[in-house]
Amino acid sequence: MKLELVDSLSLPGNPEKANDDAFAYRETAAIVLDGATGLGERLMPGPSDAAWLARFGANRIMSYLGDGARPQEAVTAALFDADTSFAQLRRRPPQDRYEIPFASMMLVVAEAGGLECLWYGDCAALVGHAGGRVEIVGEAIEKRAREARRVKRLAESQGEATAAVSVREQFLPALRSARNLVNTEKAGYLFGPEVIAADHAQARRVAVAPGTHVLLVTDGFLALASDYGRYDLAGLLAAAKGKGLAALMGELRDVEDADPEGRQFPRFKKSDDATAVLVRVV
Repeated sequence: MKLELVDSLSLPGNPEKANDDAFAYRETAAIVLDGATGLGERLMPGPSDAAWLARFGANRIMSYLGDGARPQEAVTAALFDADTSFAQLRRRPPQDRYEIPFASMMLVVAEAGGLECLWYGDCAALVGHAGGRVEIVGEAIEKRAREARRVKRLAESQGEATAAVSVREQFLPALRSARNLVNTEKAGYLFGPEVIAADHAQARRVAVAPGTHVLLVTDGFLALASDYGRYDLAGLLAAAKGKGLAALMGELRDVEDADPEGRQFPRFKKSDDATAVLVRVV
């Protein structure tokens, strides 16, 4: 089996800042990565440490797959490379773990009879089966719900609107404390310059037939369904196929523009980076 690229789009949450998402595609695989927003001083060259990691990861994983590596082998090799490059290119060693760049990821590889899916964090894949049934791969819906509850609690404790800049500044120590636990059993594992994560990628095989559409998304795009309720999962996949990703990105930003302070939809930022890749199994 192979994957045919139907549509793809990635937009920054703020056009004046770096897009910390990345994606890549080849005839047998597609990937999206969502770099975690930096919480300290930049250490790496480029627009942001998160953007560096997301693009590095996408390129290296696709390169290894192109050389014949199995999905897990490609991810493991890319983690080794990220570890090496981070050590070589950073301006200084991180003073605390929150300075290390991390990313969520969803990788889909077409193989005989199905899709091999590997992921970290809250990226997702929507798989449209015959009869209209849509299956989600990943835990993004649950993770997004927990994040919204957390944001709301933090903001309400200070009487702030959730997307107000002061909220992020005020709770930066709490955010850093949470980031310090990444790649531990307590907080879970993400893609980054730490080889320990290689043994903790989530994996699942999904049986599919030719003609199946698959939508890979970062959580910023999935918010149309998970946070804002504009679509259910089947509706989001159908709209991606029917309207196209550019139209859906417009709807996403319209919702956020109408609720800039996050009073209706609790979130730390008015808009997040958003990425979607639509492929068809052939």
